Amino acid sequence: MAVPKKRTSRSRKGMRRSHDHVAVPNVVFCECGEPTLPHRACSVCGNYKGRQVISGKDA
Repeated sequence: MAVPKKRTSRSRKGMRRSHDHVAVPNVVFCECGEPTLPHRACSVCGNYKGRQVISGKDA
């Protein structure tokens, strides 16, 4: 089994983990004012690109 010869420093550990962060999702605001994810229909009003794609009671 491979065992490290030297202890990994805090600096090197931090440099290795620098790309491990969770990406913040993009948020766009619907015409109704609700924040939604891009390229998806609004879960509140059912609009997508200015058109009604989901009926009001289903959304």
